[in-house]
Amino acid sequence: MLAFAGFSRQIKALPILGVILPALALGGCEQSTAEKSAPLRPVLVATVQYQPETPERSFVGTIRPRIETDMGFRVAGKVEKRLVEVGQVVEPGQPLATLDRIDLKLQAEQAQAELSAATGTLAQAAAAQTRAQELKAKGWATDAQLDQVNAAAAEARARLNRAQRSVELTGNSLSYATLAADTRGVVTATTINPGQVVAAGQPAIRLARMGEKEAVVAIPETLIGRAKDGVARVSLWSEPGKTYAAKLREIAPQADPATRTYLAKFSLPDADDRVALGMTATLTITDRDSERVARLPLSALFSQGTSPSLYVVDDAGKLTLTPVTVKSYGSENVLIAGGVAEGAKVVTLGVQKLDPAEKVRVVSSLTF
Repeated sequence: MLAFAGFSRQIKALPILGVILPALALGGCEQSTAEKSAPLRPVLVATVQYQPETPERSFVGTIRPRIETDMGFRVAGKVEKRLVEVGQVVEPGQPLATLDRIDLKLQAEQAQAELSAATGTLAQAAAAQTRAQELKAKGWATDAQLDQVNAAAAEARARLNRAQRSVELTGNSLSYATLAADTRGVVTATTINPGQVVAAGQPAIRLARMGEKEAVVAIPETLIGRAKDGVARVSLWSEPGKTYAAKLREIAPQADPATRTYLAKFSLPDADDRVALGMTATLTITDRDSERVARLPLSALFSQGTSPSLYVVDDAGKLTLTPVTVKSYGSENVLIAGGVAEGAKVVTLGVQKLDPAEKVRVVSSLTF
C-alpha cells in the first residue's frame, strides 16, 4: 500500500513538472536573446601619434638667392642697348647691355697712334745713341754729349712702354662697353634704358646667382638657441608635401628695433628648380636630441596598483589592456614613451568601468 501511494504522488506531480520545465526553458532563451541583443558600450578613442617631446616651431620666410649682385659698366658712356628683361635666365658670358662705342674707339685709335709715334722716337733715339758711342770711342764726343743721348734714349723707351700700356687700357675699355654676365643667374632688376648716360660703376642690372638659394626668416630672441642647435627643414606653400633640408648660414648680430626679431638665413643645398626666388616658405625647427613621445589625456591611463596601461581598441571593437612607459605627467595630459604602437586607437574616457572581455563601439576619434 505504501508503494502504491508513492507512485500515485509521482503521477500527480507530472503535470506540474510539465508546466515548470517549459517555463524554465523559455526563461533561458529569453536571457540568451537578451544577452545577444545587448548594445555595445560606446567609447571615445584617440589615435596615438609619436612626436618630439619639445614641440616644433614654424616660421614663415621667403626664398632668396644667397648672392645677388648689382652689375654695372666699368666705363662711363651712353647706353646703346639693353638686351635682357626682369626674370630672364642668363648664362655666363651672355651680353646684358652695351654702350655707344664711338668715343671708346677714338680713344683706342689715339692710343695706337701714340704707340706708333713712340716707336719711331725710340728708333731715332737708339740710332743717335749708337752714333754717340762710336764718336766717343774715337774721341770726337764728350761725356756730356753721350749722357744726353743716353737720357734721350731712356726717355724714348719709357714713352714706348707708356704707349703700349695705353693701347692695352683702351682695348680693355672698348671691351667694357659690353656688360656680360659672369655666372648663371636670373635678372631681378634693371635700372638702365637705351639713351641713358651712366657713370662707371653705376648699378645697371641686378643679377641673382642660381648656384645656391636660401630661406630668410625672422626669429624671436627666445628661440635663437634652438635655431642654432636644432634641425631645420623648409617646405614651400606651393608644394607643402615636399621638404628640403636647411642649415643656418647667418644670423643678424642685433634685433630689428621694431619687431625685436633677428633676421636668419638658412641655406638650401638640395634646392631644385621648383624652388623659385620670391616663393613663400615655411621653416620648421626641431630639437636635435628631443625624444619622441605620444601625448594623451590623463583620463586614458588605467592603473590599479600595477604598471600604467591603456585600453587599445581594434577594428572589431575588441579591447586589449596594454602596459605602457610613461615619460611624464602633466596637469591634463600624459606623455607616453613606449608600449603602444603608432596609429593605435586607445580609449580616453571611462577606462575604470571597462572589462577587457567585452566589445565596444567607437563613437569618436581624436588625434593628439
